[in-house]
Amino acid sequence: MLNDPPSQLRTAVLADSDTRWKWGALTARRMAPEAVLDGYLLHGRATPTARQLAEVGVPADAMREVTAVEFLAAADPDRYDVVLLSCVGGTVQAMLHGLARAWQGARRRPAVVTGYVGVVYEKLSDGLLLRNGADIVLANSRQDAERFRAVYEGVGASPNSIVECALPFLDGAAYDPAAPGGDRPYTVVFAVQPSVPDTREDRLYLLRRAVRHAERHPEREVLVKLRSRPGEHTTHIEEAPYQKLARKLPGGLPANCSLVYGNMGEVLDRTDLLVTVSSTAALESLHRGIPTAVLTDLGVREPLGNHHFLGSGCLASWDELDAGHLPKPDPVWLSRQGVPGAASAEPYDAAFDRARARLTTLVADPQLPPLAPYYTPETAGGYLPRILARHGLAPTGEPLPQAAAAAEPGPLRRWARTLLRKAARAAYRGGVQRIAPLIRRMGAL
Repeated sequence: MLNDPPSQLRTAVLADSDTRWKWGALTARRMAPEAVLDGYLLHGRATPTARQLAEVGVPADAMREVTAVEFLAAADPDRYDVVLLSCVGGTVQAMLHGLARAWQGARRRPAVVTGYVGVVYEKLSDGLLLRNGADIVLANSRQDAERFRAVYEGVGASPNSIVECALPFLDGAAYDPAAPGGDRPYTVVFAVQPSVPDTREDRLYLLRRAVRHAERHPEREVLVKLRSRPGEHTTHIEEAPYQKLARKLPGGLPANCSLVYGNMGEVLDRTDLLVTVSSTAALESLHRGIPTAVLTDLGVREPLGNHHFLGSGCLASWDELDAGHLPKPDPVWLSRQGVPGAASAEPYDAAFDRARARLTTLVADPQLPPLAPYYTPETAGGYLPRILARHGLAPTGEPLPQAAAAAEPGPLRRWARTLLRKAARAAYRGGVQRIAPLIRRMGAL
């Protein structure tokens, strides 16, 4: 059948953070469940640690850390049937040009897939055009698919690569409101984000409100769900980790309030109310039918991303939650956002049927046309070269001499380079979380 997923394929997933690895690997598994999956982690500030990968809980058949140029060398068209790029837009664009160059003259080439890891609430046109050129650009909802096609049509690019599906990590059992009681107290989870809000004052305010909620409801358990440990990074930079803010609270955290790590799905298994500013965790929670609150305390503003939830029925303040309010989501809004709900009559996995069908057609084509991104040196001569250069590529997509030489070290040099990468990443993360805030405070004196 056309909708049957391809089997016995080999897929390469390139990811640049823990969140993007989760999206990329799970998407690859949804689209081709039986395929061999090789993971490539792009070397950079957000390269996930072993702990972060274990927390995500999506293993690969093989995994290695690479630079952009090293990935281009590893993405052998005779080895892979599918290449899935789960990275920021600029990296996707660079890889599209690099792969187009690397695969010139090949008898066949893999199908290339990309998309977004969650809610798309900023840089819509920029991010989409940087992803243009992939065979499949996944849209996580009907609303996103419509918006994506409008952008491509608006610049005269073909919208045919846009394929509607769903977020691959919407999973888990439907929420049972009768579950709290006995050994499990009513549990409120505040799902924090690394960069939203971005100021120390706003983050401290939200933490204090979570603590106040715990104090006003001693019969409840309040969990502050953290994204990363100090020194780690995820998709976005976290300059004021909640762990550090919590240590400075007078009197510390109350007995029924604690900081937790762990897989988001496992935390949701014991959640009765999910509170966040605009995290994708809200969609995971809504899919299960868990009461979900998107905070308005800091305003409903584009920089926060909570404007995406206008019309959802989920917008609420800590004051309202303290008083016992439970938001009720609008079913029409949920449907447009690709969140059918765990109790929906339509199987959730059916949302990927279109993507599997398109991938089946692409993989079966022995002569896919060359990759052709919208951005070229002719259409974006003042923009594209800078993007490519950041990843060690010339405007032609060919590796720059220095980057190419670094990609082919001997065993001793490779060992030394690995140590230097780890040291450089640790220094960068320490600078972001310690030195940069100190400099800003000094500048405010």
